[in-house]
Amino acid sequence: MRNALIIARRELGAYFASPIAYVVIAAYLVVMGILFSLIVAGRPGAEASLRFVFGNMFSAIILIIVGPLLTMRLLAEEQRSGTIELLLTSPIRDWEVVLGKYLAGCVVFLAMLVPTLVYPLLIERFGNPDHGMFVTTYVGVILLGMAILALGLLTSAVTQNQIVAAFLGLGLILVLTFTQFLATVVSGPLAGILTYLGLFSHFFDFLRGIIDTRDVVYYLSVTVGALFLTTQILGTRRWR
Repeated sequence: MRNALIIARRELGAYFASPIAYVVIAAYLVVMGILFSLIVAGRPGAEASLRFVFGNMFSAIILIIVGPLLTMRLLAEEQRSGTIELLLTSPIRDWEVVLGKYLAGCVVFLAMLVPTLVYPLLIERFGNPDHGMFVTTYVGVILLGMAILALGLLTSAVTQNQIVAAFLGLGLILVLTFTQFLATVVSGPLAGILTYLGLFSHFFDFLRGIIDTRDVVYYLSVTVGALFLTTQILGTRRWR
């Protein structure tokens, strides 16, 4: 675990030494700020919650884009520069490399969310919100973000090209997003399976103040599964 934390600290330094993290965070905050202004702050009598701020199409799109952008460099750049060989020949286990890089991405993601905490404070100042819904909303956003970052890290492990990694991550996330829409055109057990696989179909209960263990298990399963596959892919490089 100590090695994973060392790698995470190194990756955090790399994140903030390049403009990518700043640009991604700034773009996310601008979009979310506009959405908050239009949906809550600019509408007298609007619902005193963040349900429609985080639960609309535009916030979903920006989140889907942000995840692969934050993770595209993590393993792809190591492979392109050849430094992945140094990591794999050092006394560091594969899962520690994966976990360290994943933790760095999660820290940046959480740092991106911190400024949005001003929204509940503003709603509290001018409205009468349900504080529990704020908590469940952020729990949902964090779990969804963790799953998206894990999927992005997985695609970063399969290529040396950062741009390709970002597009592969975007494609994988979109596939898991649109499965819930495919469920509306089929019937029977298949519809249930597709609905369950949908990345966002487990998100909306959080926005309504509900924490369902099935939703939590789904996001944790996607996260752990993606990190496991990433570790396996990394492990195959030892035999090349």
